[in-house]
Amino acid sequence: TEECATEGSLRVVLSLPLPNMSRQTSVKNKSAAPIQITAEQILREAAERQAAAPKAPKQKITDPEELQEYRLRKRKGYEDSVRRNKGLSSTWLKYAAFEESQRDFERARSIYERALNEDYRNPMLWIKYAEMEMRNKNVNSARNIWDRAVTLLPRMSQLWFKYTYMEDVLGNFAGARQVFERWMKWAPDETAWYAFIKFEMRLGEHARARSIYERFVLVHPLVKIWIKYARFEHKLGESENARAVYEKAVQYLGEDANDERLFIAFAQFEEQCKEFERARVIYKYALDHIAKQDAQDLYQTFTRFEKQHGDRAGIEDVILSKRRFEYEEALKLNPRNYDVWFDYVRLEELGGLDVAKTREVYERAIANVPPAPEKRLWRRYIYLWINYALYEELMAGDPVRAREVYKQCLGLVPTKKFGFNKIWIMFANFEIRQKSLAGARSVYGNALGMSLKKDKIFQSYIQLEHALGEFDRCRTLYEKHLQWAPQSCAAWTRFAQLERDLGESDRARAIYELAAAQPQLDMPEMLWKSYIDYEMSEQEYDRARLLYRRLLERTQHVKVWLSFAQFEASIENIEGAREVYEEAYGALKNNESKEERVMLVEAWRDWEVERGDKAGVEAVLKRMPKRIIKRRPVQTEDGTDTQLEEYYDYIFPDEQTVTPALKLLEMAHKWKKQKTVD
Repeated sequence: TEECATEGSLRVVLSLPLPNMSRQTSVKNKSAAPIQITAEQILREAAERQAAAPKAPKQKITDPEELQEYRLRKRKGYEDSVRRNKGLSSTWLKYAAFEESQRDFERARSIYERALNEDYRNPMLWIKYAEMEMRNKNVNSARNIWDRAVTLLPRMSQLWFKYTYMEDVLGNFAGARQVFERWMKWAPDETAWYAFIKFEMRLGEHARARSIYERFVLVHPLVKIWIKYARFEHKLGESENARAVYEKAVQYLGEDANDERLFIAFAQFEEQCKEFERARVIYKYALDHIAKQDAQDLYQTFTRFEKQHGDRAGIEDVILSKRRFEYEEALKLNPRNYDVWFDYVRLEELGGLDVAKTREVYERAIANVPPAPEKRLWRRYIYLWINYALYEELMAGDPVRAREVYKQCLGLVPTKKFGFNKIWIMFANFEIRQKSLAGARSVYGNALGMSLKKDKIFQSYIQLEHALGEFDRCRTLYEKHLQWAPQSCAAWTRFAQLERDLGESDRARAIYELAAAQPQLDMPEMLWKSYIDYEMSEQEYDRARLLYRRLLERTQHVKVWLSFAQFEASIENIEGAREVYEEAYGALKNNESKEERVMLVEAWRDWEVERGDKAGVEAVLKRMPKRIIKRRPVQTEDGTDTQLEEYYDYIFPDEQTVTPALKLLEMAHKWKKQKTVD
């Protein structure tokens, strides 16, 4: 680009390449080479032929002068590195490690100090500094470093742990205790407190550990910490102290103490102490003060407690009778309220005390059949049967009754009007769990003969046979499926995918051809896309190109043209892609929908900008339409025009008819532009 300024004006001269210079040579022979070489082979051969990297020679230092020169060279390199990037801690650590290896501890300390001056918030520098002193048995220096570190970074738990560990290893238990006390003043997290307590317990200082727990629960007043405090006392054999801790927790926490975990732990403690009446009082107090939805574990624990130490009938009456009464009252008002039945049978299942009682509730629930054979009324009801069958199989452990439940359910559903494929599939899966493959196949066969909608059943049946490796059965089922629903593109695609997985390319291609020849398909775009993707995966680009041509004979949709052009571009056929765009532009020229032409031209322009050349971009820009605003009348339901609405219309350069209004609009734009320039 050349710029020339003449008397206040700017003239831009574009140096465009010659037309023949930008054309790419076309490949005449596009057939595959007789010998195919994969990228893996190329990489393997390159790795095998690659010469070994030269190794640095080993240097043997024989006199002090050579050693001094080596040290000077290494130090100069490290100094240059830290000068370039002072904030990079790894360089400082390598520099200090080098000086330590040379037994020059003063220099190593100096390097660590310089690094800390740059970034004292980096805990790794402090740790490596102290570990260097500890390795070389400079205990006091290491202690001073740890002291400085925890003073500057008191919230860094790692430094405190390292400090206390050093004192503990040295046997300086008083010093370690002093460090822990300094740490506790900062109110650290729970891990620090537990470490302090374990330290005192290891030394046998139970009184000190108790004192730490007393401070711990005040700093972190959480239920789990109070429970651990009480269990600590109980482990030491101090039952009275443990009971006092639980009581203090209930008083101190107030409303926060209404947590079932605290009361469960308290009651279990009393149970271990053989104080069953105390435990029962605690359970009842908790049930009175905790919301029902937050006390599920508490109810179950209380039930287990009564089963061991109380009357079974009593606990059932206390816990379950109130809920049963509420459910019975709700069912008197509406016996077909299936949500209440779900809650009712769930209550009996969670109790787990009387299987006969649970079965009775289920039988009463399924007796409330919906009043009309409409699927919307049966959707909730059918899950009562499902839950009943699962209960008999999994909880009651009676597969015979579970099988009868499935059969009764399928006999009750009006399959001539609608059906529930979920029941058939669950029944077949039940037979599989019972190791009855013949029974599962029989269920699937009955389902295919009785169901109105068989897609899901076919799919589940085929998945079973595929998992068993019965591929001939899979083919037979796919054939039956396609005889029943020849318009199902999903079934055709899955059938072809099966043959592709088995390596039967001819079979897969024949299936695709049969599918494409069907007079009616529910989702033809999915089928054609799968067919084209298959040919592309097989690198059969000529076949894929033919498929695009066949598809364009059926439909001239703009997305098909765009996909065709993208295909040509993906195989590096630039001229072919440009020809497709040209052909699409001519084919859509007579289309009434101008939006499709606009979409095509915009995609063409973007592609030329990305993959084409300047000549191509200019050619496409000349075909870009102009967007104008027009008005049209809006008609009401009775056919009268009420008002005008504005809408966008597009005028392409190759359109011959130009309205006077458009000419007037262009002249107005030119006049306004000239006026702005003047």
